[in-house]
Amino acid sequence: MAEEGTEEQEIVKSDKEKLYESLDMPLLFGKYDMKEVEVDDPGLEKYIDLLPILLPHSGGTHANKRFKKEEVSIIERLINNMMRTEDFTGKKLKAYNVVRDALDIVNERTEKNPVQVLVDAIENSAPREETTQITYGGISVPKAVDVSPCRRISLALSKITQGAVKASYKNKKDISTCLAEELIMASRKDRNSFGVSKKEETERMAASAR
Repeated sequence: MAEEGTEEQEIVKSDKEKLYESLDMPLLFGKYDMKEVEVDDPGLEKYIDLLPILLPHSGGTHANKRFKKEEVSIIERLINNMMRTEDFTGKKLKAYNVVRDALDIVNERTEKNPVQVLVDAIENSAPREETTQITYGGISVPKAVDVSPCRRISLALSKITQGAVKASYKNKKDISTCLAEELIMASRKDRNSFGVSKKEETERMAASAR
């Protein structure tokens, strides 16, 4: 029964994607075409929502529903993760403006579709392994485990936004510029990127716990 439900969801999703491809859909913020964005990592492809959307705001329709965030635009997930930091808690409009301005800066500096840069940054910041604690007779032992695709994306977005906010402290650059620089560095696998460095640290700890 579970397999039948999964197949039905894939069919519905593919039909939805075909519908979006056949229609003249709006550009993100009226500027960026999300149809041309490609995901190179096959493990993350099904979990990064790149359906065309004008304004990335779903009104929280996915809240309190398991795995529904997979159907939320990746841009809105970035905005929501900005709200998870201390400076943007509950400030959706402020986080929205920061992400929009950051994408404009990325576009100016790289002359690429900023959504593609974001996807590349997520792929390079998403750890494949992490550690968990297993208890044997009252003794906790670290154990390496694989990370699910959905969690990989969540961890990558979390580290990218945390790195941007952290870089903005005691810095003349505004938060939009810091977020843009973090995205650009992560998309290039630069170790100065907070997301990439944390990914390597997590995988290094997992390798030692095998």
